[in-house]
Amino acid sequence: MSKASFVVRRLLQLGVTFWAVGTVLFFLFRLMPGDPTAFVVSAQMTPEARQQVIESYGLNEPLYIQYVRFLENALTLNFGQSFHTNQPVREVIWTYLPNTLVLMLSAFVVAYILGIVLGVLTGWYRGSRFEKTTVVTALTARSLPTFYVGLIVLWLFGAGLGVIPMSGMGTAGQSYDSFWARIFTLDFLHHLVAPAAVLAFYYMGYPLLIMRSSMMEVLSQDFIDVCRAKGLSERAIMFKHAARNALLPIITAAAIALGYAVGGSVLIETVFGWPGLGREMVNAVLRRDFPVAQGTFMVLAATIIILNFIADLLYGYLDPRVTYD
Repeated sequence: MSKASFVVRRLLQLGVTFWAVGTVLFFLFRLMPGDPTAFVVSAQMTPEARQQVIESYGLNEPLYIQYVRFLENALTLNFGQSFHTNQPVREVIWTYLPNTLVLMLSAFVVAYILGIVLGVLTGWYRGSRFEKTTVVTALTARSLPTFYVGLIVLWLFGAGLGVIPMSGMGTAGQSYDSFWARIFTLDFLHHLVAPAAVLAFYYMGYPLLIMRSSMMEVLSQDFIDVCRAKGLSERAIMFKHAARNALLPIITAAAIALGYAVGGSVLIETVFGWPGLGREMVNAVLRRDFPVAQGTFMVLAATIIILNFIADLLYGYLDPRVTYD
């Protein structure tokens, strides 16, 4: 199979996957117990006014008509209007998505830098006490739920020592001209450190363990012995030759990990009160705000699916040995 045929097939699979995710989300929220109109209509409204509000959201129509309209709107990224605020869902998403991206990308970059460096060292010093300690720490970080670590950090450094804020991404009462003006302030950095550190601690174990395994495989190859025979220093062999050849699995895994990092923002944003897309998604589910919940779920799912697709393409591009049979 040629690369072009592989890309076309994967794009078709993406379309089917998006349709499946959207269908599951549509019926999942409508099967949940409770009345979705509870936050839309008021008990003080007349029956005529209540019916008019329900009709304006299309909630009076048969389920299959709502489903078809949902699919049609999803193709144009139109997820309707929020039941709670009456805002277009697109505006809600673009309001909170940048906050999530800043948090996730900060944690992701720190996690991968530390994970790669520590993975190189643990693979190089195999069997040492350093390797055992680092691997145990990485496995512990991957095993502990992020919300549990976040609560401990808040209890110890927030409520106990008072060195980190308890919630939010800025001090109350402060205003800024733009989003970019906000994120380049010490106050924003002060609020960012704790949630980003908790997430980086969790995600660091993934690149660390992959890099360690890749390093051990590379160090067993003949060209490492050739480098030593040429008289190269151990430092040069470790970083310039072994580490460079061991990076391929990390590069391709990074795209997948980044997608899950964005999708995994729900718990940490809720614990730290970070006004991101994950927390807004939780609030929308609690309010039974179908349009916002569906829109945020679709954005997070699309991020994971697209980055998986990019990882597939990167792997074949970076490693010529990969075939598409």
